[in-house]
Amino acid sequence: MRSIWRTLTPSLRRDALAMAGAIAVVGLSFGAIAVGSGLDWWMPSALSVLVFAGGSQFMVVGVVAAGGGLVAAVAGALLLNARHLPFGMALGDIMGRGRLARAVGSHLLIDESVAFALSQRNDPKRARAVFWFLGTLAFTVWNIGTVVGAAAGQFIGDTDAFGLDAAFPAALLALVLPSLKVPRTRNAALLGAVVALATTPFLPAGVPVLLALVGLAVLIPTPKKTEVPA
Repeated sequence: MRSIWRTLTPSLRRDALAMAGAIAVVGLSFGAIAVGSGLDWWMPSALSVLVFAGGSQFMVVGVVAAGGGLVAAVAGALLLNARHLPFGMALGDIMGRGRLARAVGSHLLIDESVAFALSQRNDPKRARAVFWFLGTLAFTVWNIGTVVGAAAGQFIGDTDAFGLDAAFPAALLALVLPSLKVPRTRNAALLGAVVALATTPFLPAGVPVLLALVGLAVLIPTPKKTEVPA
């Protein structure tokens, strides 16, 4: 861990620590919402350790709280997490070449660790360092936050009254805001958001998120026309 710390630049360390702080707050909100929705205190902690995917965990809690069955909750979570397949392909060898490294790295692969790693893709050593640093730190603070939130959720009546349900989308928005300064990226995000919002009332949870990937079509370079000499 010390060599990883030395590999990171001061600004990268600061940003990763700030993101870890936000993840801890979201984990706290997840634990409180899960218990407030009727789950036993140990269930959110088990999800955080075994699943470690904020969006999927919130979806499972939402489906169960709405009266849905376990099969529907798991199916929706798996569908939502399908976005991790291209994430894993994009990271390539950043997680490592050994089976153990890839197995552990796959578990630590979340939106935030992927975003930080890809931002350093021109420096593979630094990309690997920030992926493992943020992934490990995020896993730790997420689980601590879940335990604290679950304990607090037993005493909080209406978690929505405290705005805890907004913590997760707010953290993701903070993550993508800097990249929206680029016009093509902003247009891709807007197209994806429009598609997701338009299809949400008609499709099962998780499907609109996947359909939003059509926004990436904006980033596909247009082939240049070659002039044929007369």
